[in-house]
Amino acid sequence: MYMFIKICGLTSKKEAEFLNTMDADFAGMVLFFEKSKRNISLDTAKCIISTLRADIKKVAVVVSPSKEQIEDICDCGFDYIQIHGNVEKDILDASRIPVLKAFNVNDIDKIDYYESIDKIKGYVFDAAEPGSGKTFDWTMLRDIKHSKLFFLAGGLTPDNVVKAIEIASPDGVDVSSGVEYDSGIGKDPDKIKRFIENVRRS
Repeated sequence: MYMFIKICGLTSKKEAEFLNTMDADFAGMVLFFEKSKRNISLDTAKCIISTLRADIKKVAVVVSPSKEQIEDICDCGFDYIQIHGNVEKDILDASRIPVLKAFNVNDIDKIDYYESIDKIKGYVFDAAEPGSGKTFDWTMLRDIKHSKLFFLAGGLTPDNVVKAIEIASPDGVDVSSGVEYDSGIGKDPDKIKRFIENVRRS
């Protein structure tokens, strides 16, 4: 079965140019969340979007966004919005593009509610602290019933992604901190390459 690969937290045109040479399916960008070191402006996002290959799906990653922020994202050229935190009906109604609902280990029990919402096309299962680079017990996802695209995130690295796929059987894997330089600033091309190669071999 084909495994989707999402490289998240892009912050520069240079990273986008490198990703164009790799076998990735999705690229994520953090917006409107200044607490994140990966947070970028809409202008930077537009530059990255225009640089990426057309077949790489562009994902805006946000936390409890406002309707105005949703509208700005839709106008920017993204293919999906990944929402962490609250997802109210008026927010979903405001989105003109599909939504990926992000869960952490504390709110997975709410998945049944989102299964019935057409605009939500998939889920991202993350650790208790999204973006922290921490893993969680992947076995807890084995019995979750879902009918939509299922990404596994949270502490994935080139070294553990194969084991994570074997345990959780996701439709795709989502990595950010696990392919950054040891300093935690910027994406490391060698780690991205190794991550993708390991997934494709699994």
